[in-house]
Amino acid sequence: MYLVEHTPIETGSLPLPDLRGHLRLGTGFADDTLQDDLLERALRGAISEIERLTGRALIHRRFGLIMQDWSGPDQQLLPRSPVTGVSEIVIRRQDGIRDVIDRNRYRLRRDEARGAILSTGFLLPAIPVGAEAEITFLAGYGENWSAVPGDLALAAITLAAAHYEDRQGDRRLPDGVRSLITPYRQLRLTRAV
Repeated sequence: MYLVEHTPIETGSLPLPDLRGHLRLGTGFADDTLQDDLLERALRGAISEIERLTGRALIHRRFGLIMQDWSGPDQQLLPRSPVTGVSEIVIRRQDGIRDVIDRNRYRLRRDEARGAILSTGFLLPAIPVGAEAEITFLAGYGENWSAVPGDLALAAITLAAAHYEDRQGDRRLPDGVRSLITPYRQLRLTRAV
């Protein structure tokens, strides 16, 4: 099972000015944007790590979850939330045939912490041996940074600043970031999805 990000976060949606302010970088100079590539990489890395640790997509975008079996006979948990919609569910067979699952056979359970696809009957459609299913779904708090909850936004900015300042590879999660994301972390009592 693996998660594919179909639509990456657009550069214009990244809070580069917030990170510059957090780092107290100089402004009003001709070379203000000289560090933007490095700041963008630090932000993308921090956002990715926050999303991995919390299971929350900070900025709204499209994902694909590819698997060989469901997490349960009548449901499939989704690894990013808050889920806002499902585009399609497809079963791809070894011979290349694509079976699009009828929307009447499933429904979306919207949950800020853990969305899921639920069967409207007793079971989700069977995934044949050697085949794989892909759920294409939309998840995220909003289209721009202002929709991200304040504590998650601060955690991402703080972590990006730590990545920017320590380019030698010390990637320990700062204690302040850990405490900001703790309420959003998912408790795993079963296998990971």
